[in-house]
Amino acid sequence: MEKEVAKKLKSYAILTVAAAVYAVAISLFLDPNNIAPGGVTGISILVNRFIAIPTGTINLLINIPIVVLGLWEFGLRFIFSTMYELTMITVFINVLASYGAVTDDLLIASVIGGALIGVALALVIRAGATTGGIDIVVKVVRTRRKHIKTNILFLIFDSMVILASWIVFQDLTVAFYAGIAVVTDSIVMDKILYGSDEAKLTYIISTKPTQVKQRIFDELDITATIIAARGAYTNEPKELLMVVTRKQIYPKLEEIVKDEDTSAFMIVSSASEIFGEGYKDITRDKI
Repeated sequence: MEKEVAKKLKSYAILTVAAAVYAVAISLFLDPNNIAPGGVTGISILVNRFIAIPTGTINLLINIPIVVLGLWEFGLRFIFSTMYELTMITVFINVLASYGAVTDDLLIASVIGGALIGVALALVIRAGATTGGIDIVVKVVRTRRKHIKTNILFLIFDSMVILASWIVFQDLTVAFYAGIAVVTDSIVMDKILYGSDEAKLTYIISTKPTQVKQRIFDELDITATIIAARGAYTNEPKELLMVVTRKQIYPKLEEIVKDEDTSAFMIVSSASEIFGEGYKDITRDKI
């Protein structure tokens, strides 16, 4: 019980730090320079120019129906930490907004702001939560249209917000720098979460394969391959789960297996290269 409480406290401490970093990016770099970095936060910045409500509050209000959708799809366990993160982001953004822009150089603002968002999102993902908004929408769409790639969905949503910022501000320059912020955010987050191409290949034999499999889907947002197997001694049929994870995510996979089945049998090896969705594009890399 004490370990579980300590783990939860650590997780929420990380979420609090991530919210502060995210708010610094928005309130001190992007928002005061009219840079709308995609997603619901970008929409909130645009809406703020029409109504006298703080950007952080608008972000929270827009996210409420999206969180309800997430609650319906993924359950309370997933949404509670997300709602906490959204609340902290709202508080920090509104508090820091009074300080104004650190710089009025659009390039510096977009690069630093985008990088800070990337750092914050990586921390949130590692803590097992989301910042709500488009993250939840993409997860919901992917549950119904698995053939659509995650990065394509994010690109579509972010592009729509950037286009809207061009229309609202009547300034192609700020829209261009919003694009730079989005690209910087994506690169930084990818580097922190995934690092190099090295990954872990894990085979799991468990008496609770369904529970393990479901938590892998829900908490890691990755899939697994089920291999039919049979115990040599008992001759009983078994399910062998084959899972590929980035090395940074592997500790969470190990934690899930331990939580569900302390008697599980795991074989872990290193994979130097992985091709497929979420990893390398096999066509691109062969050109």
